[in-house]
Amino acid sequence: MSQDPHTGGNGRRLMERQVATTEHPAIRPLLFEVSWEVCSQSGGIYTVLRSKAPAAVNRWENNYQLIGPYHEAAARVEFEPMPFDDPVGQAVDDLRQQGVEIHTGRWLITGRPRVILINVRSAFGRLNEWKYALWRDHGINYPDADWQVDEHVAFGYVVADLLAAVRNRAGSRPMLGHFHEWQSAVAVPVLKHRGVPIPTLFTTHATLVGRSLSAANVDLYDWLPTIDGEGVASQHQFLHRFRLEKAAAATADTFTTVSGITALEAEQFLGRKPDVLTPNGLNVERFSAPYQFQNLHRENKELIHEFVMGHFFPSYTFDLDRTLYLFTAGRYEYRNKGFDVVIESLYQLNQRLKADPQGVTVVCFIIAPAPYRALNVTTLNRQAMFHELRETCESLKEDMGRKLFRAVAGGRLPSMDELLDEFAMVRLKRMGHAWRQGPPPTIVTHDLMDDGNDRVLNHLRHRNLLNWPDDPVKVVFHPQFITSTSPVLGLEYDQFVRGCNLGVFPSYYEPWGYTPMECVIRGVPAITSDLSGFGAYVMNHFPDHDDNGILVARRRGATFAATTAQVTSWLYALTRMSRRERIALRNRVESHAEHFDWSNMTQYYRAARRRAFQRHYPELDIIPFEEEPPPDVAAVRRAGTRRTRQIARPESK
Repeated sequence: MSQDPHTGGNGRRLMERQVATTEHPAIRPLLFEVSWEVCSQSGGIYTVLRSKAPAAVNRWENNYQLIGPYHEAAARVEFEPMPFDDPVGQAVDDLRQQGVEIHTGRWLITGRPRVILINVRSAFGRLNEWKYALWRDHGINYPDADWQVDEHVAFGYVVADLLAAVRNRAGSRPMLGHFHEWQSAVAVPVLKHRGVPIPTLFTTHATLVGRSLSAANVDLYDWLPTIDGEGVASQHQFLHRFRLEKAAAATADTFTTVSGITALEAEQFLGRKPDVLTPNGLNVERFSAPYQFQNLHRENKELIHEFVMGHFFPSYTFDLDRTLYLFTAGRYEYRNKGFDVVIESLYQLNQRLKADPQGVTVVCFIIAPAPYRALNVTTLNRQAMFHELRETCESLKEDMGRKLFRAVAGGRLPSMDELLDEFAMVRLKRMGHAWRQGPPPTIVTHDLMDDGNDRVLNHLRHRNLLNWPDDPVKVVFHPQFITSTSPVLGLEYDQFVRGCNLGVFPSYYEPWGYTPMECVIRGVPAITSDLSGFGAYVMNHFPDHDDNGILVARRRGATFAATTAQVTSWLYALTRMSRRERIALRNRVESHAEHFDWSNMTQYYRAARRRAFQRHYPELDIIPFEEEPPPDVAAVRRAGTRRTRQIARPESK
């Protein structure tokens, strides 16, 4: 009998039943991952599922499927219909016969995983029945005015019906349901109450109470042990949502969250300590040679140069070769995302660079969606004039090239007057006069709906960071996510990140934090905080993280002034680095990228699933596709320390 390649050399230890389970596809386990953000084109969990899908499909193949709501606009872009000819497809047909509209097919992303999309409104005929059952069986009542929860309740009950139908059709085949966030939480206690023999796994990515209190500027972590989650939920009128979240956490076979930060919240507010932490990952693009990602940095920095020239050079100029680009990005949560720390640090950096000028200019982009009326006319005009000037120069370059070629081919060197005739000189002079304008460049690229009360703009105005000519620190607030179709920046987000020198994300509340991790996998140094899940993870796994360009600002127990001073010192140190030193730093950052690839980070999800499986199938010592032992925290930390030292040692030479 051949050894299954997934056993990692441990096939000798498998019992006969386990070998049979591994070898016969008919009884391989089924994995269902349930989320409101499947095929939704937005949201943090969407990023998690989309990026994790290739690794999941590689391990589980067609035994892995995602379940989400059907939204026609998103489905037209991300979904390819396809029938399922297996027990899952038969269960779907069972529910269709009951009048529920369900779509099966492939998610059009890397890996092309199987997806099941439910039109929840097609099931609203049973909504009152389900609302009554939710109150009767679980003690959860909610106001009729909350139509969003109506959709989540209908979604949860249909998912529970679907998984129960699959259970009936699949016979003794092992299966597991993994549910993300409170929006998909209803199915977890419903399955438990009905006694459906399916292992369940529930993951919260951020607690409702924690997010609410942080948005209200409460010092969450200072007062965490004293906060009554139910009282806060009642006061802020989301008690019913909180109880759904709490019921799922309580009844799931395995409960997980994404970081040690959210684990503290979950234990305090939801009353259950997470069984396993499941940190997030990304798909890391690997290069055959280190210089390739350095070339991408240089090429994309040139694209940012073009915007900067168009935005600033009509008013004044500075040396682009001595210009550094910083950025911060995320939801517009002024305090939670640390925008207050960023702006205050920029102010202090501006003062230090004025006192000790070195000819370095720093341009910081603040990327945070905010309500706006339209693009700023001045900004738009400057970019249009810049592109016209470039096109004029490009056409003159072609004409000069032809004249130069003909002259040299004829055996002589042409004069400047021959290459650039009077008409061309007039064109350039007219363009130059039109190009030069007096007012300083704006600090915001759009006209905001509430300009006078915008917290970012008011902080910038308070610190006089208004892009004056003598300010070495410049600021561009872009209240819109970056896309290639924007007439202002016109870059993909990936291009923009690669072109920057540093990402700055000193968050106060950040359950995980994708933005600094996105920097790291692209070889861009980043500042995070010890109150973000990513920052806490880095501190636990890489003791030399600061020296290797993954800088963790101290916010836990630190004053605002202390955090700002620390961030300012890092920004100032960057301005004092030589080009060679910055290249070496990017190399050290990029060397950590592979650690955060899903091929490595899925070990935590496997540990969580294994725990849930074994509660229902204790006789299976090793579940197919889940063969690695659960990650031991101390061992992982030791491995991370060794890995970091191995990375750092060549640089120390």
